[in-house]
Amino acid sequence: MTYWFNGQLHSGTQLSLAIQDPALFYGATVFTTLRIYNNHLDHPLTAWAAHQKRLINGLRAFSWPEPNWDRVCRGAEILLHDYPLLRVTCFLDGRELVTGRHFPLDLWDMQAEGVTTWIAEGELYQRPLPAYKTGNYLGAWLALQAAQQHGAREAILVDARGQWLETSTGNLWGWANGQWHTPGLESGLLPGIVRSHLIEHLRQRGERVKQSAWPPGVIQRFEVLAYSNSAVQVVPIHTVIGDRSRLELNPQHPALEALRAAFREN
Repeated sequence: MTYWFNGQLHSGTQLSLAIQDPALFYGATVFTTLRIYNNHLDHPLTAWAAHQKRLINGLRAFSWPEPNWDRVCRGAEILLHDYPLLRVTCFLDGRELVTGRHFPLDLWDMQAEGVTTWIAEGELYQRPLPAYKTGNYLGAWLALQAAQQHGAREAILVDARGQWLETSTGNLWGWANGQWHTPGLESGLLPGIVRSHLIEHLRQRGERVKQSAWPPGVIQRFEVLAYSNSAVQVVPIHTVIGDRSRLELNPQHPALEALRAAFREN
């Protein structure tokens, strides 16, 4: 395995950090994960400019310096030849870390057949600073581990009122009455880059997208559920498990074609 750290290419699976590094102590980093299309950082679907803007927004919000972007891009350009997914992490002192990984082995099955999700209720699974992708992802990670213990692939995060927010790794989508729905950003969730891409794509097709809160009663109206992120694009949800409920949906619903079309190259 190779990775890029602080201007240099490294081999192996170990990274050396000072014992008192805030990245280790507090998760004091901001990061983004991008999917590389056609081996090009500047491919429109790779959306590097949007990912860079996400990083900059986080760094400026925390009053941290930006990294050397030429150096970041150099590391990404080296790794993208071996890895279709890159994670770019910025430290609070301007250091950068670029790591790569491969697609889940069953990604194509997930996209075609859908997955089971589990509703992660309780403050244990809340994300701090949800509008930013920081290194402190403990709440979402705990939710994902708990979901897997319940036989689910993903967790659905909710707020104190039981409103659905997002999954542990992506944004939620629902289809009802001829219209797509996604939780509004005012609910307290990450403004996903693929979320923005899908909203714009649907609007260009003349389809409406309703962005609003998802209280428990709304969920029962959906004919389709799915989640999205840069790595997996769109994955249908065929089953939702709650403490006292179980919801089943059609992962092959024709409405999903509108979302999948957003990733086809012209």
